[in-house]
Amino acid sequence: MLRSVSLALLGVLGLSIGSEAVERNDGAPSDGITATFSIVAIDPETGTCGAAVASKYPAVGKVVPYVRAGVGAFCTQHWHNPKWGEPALDLLAKGKLPEEVLGELLRDDKNKDKRQLAIIDMEGRAANRNPAKPDDGGQYCGAMSGKNYACQGNTLTGRAVVVDMAKAFEETKGSLADRLMAALVAGDCAGGDHRGRLAAGIRVAKKGVDGVWLDLQIEKSDDAVIELAKKYAELKHEAKGDWRGGKLPFEHPCPKRGEPKAPKER
Repeated sequence: MLRSVSLALLGVLGLSIGSEAVERNDGAPSDGITATFSIVAIDPETGTCGAAVASKYPAVGKVVPYVRAGVGAFCTQHWHNPKWGEPALDLLAKGKLPEEVLGELLRDDKNKDKRQLAIIDMEGRAANRNPAKPDDGGQYCGAMSGKNYACQGNTLTGRAVVVDMAKAFEETKGSLADRLMAALVAGDCAGGDHRGRLAAGIRVAKKGVDGVWLDLQIEKSDDAVIELAKKYAELKHEAKGDWRGGKLPFEHPCPKRGEPKAPKER
């Protein structure tokens, strides 16, 4: 019955199309807050777009990143709102600028100060939105954007997570999928989510290919990003390029990495 209710009414009721989750009385999703770090990016030469994400939230790769061939990529996190995924890409497909799309989504949102969003179109135009009032347990929250990408995170061990993600994306030689994976791995090696490493995922879409071209997920693990990287290295797929990290034999990218620790409060 819920499926037949209009999108506007769903927004009023606080229902989530993607997960059927109802918001709590304080407005937060009842199934948990997707505190996380992620990246959205495009490759104009190959007509590919994608997103990668990691979190302590289970199966995070199924509720945060959204990609569409010929359109772009979108991530919704912190107080995530899965029902925005496809509508955000619809607005982008209609020619709205990324900033306009975020404005449309947030305009009448009573929880706008709790959202962290990122969006990019196939021209490489990107926009970030950090939560103005992140939860106390968030510790560090921030974002960076550059040519053809935007990365963002909350509940991070520190700013190095976002900085290292951006650096890895910019400096890695390989396909878009390679660069997304390299960025996610770099963020994890820098400390990642201070609460732990439970889930990770990557999605890539390609112009001329229906649906999601590459969809790789780790839904529950003690070391999700490294497990995802290993799975990626073992994968045979045209989305992969020449990045050494995506080849066998698999080599742990940061074997001396310690357990995530939250930054000390000042």
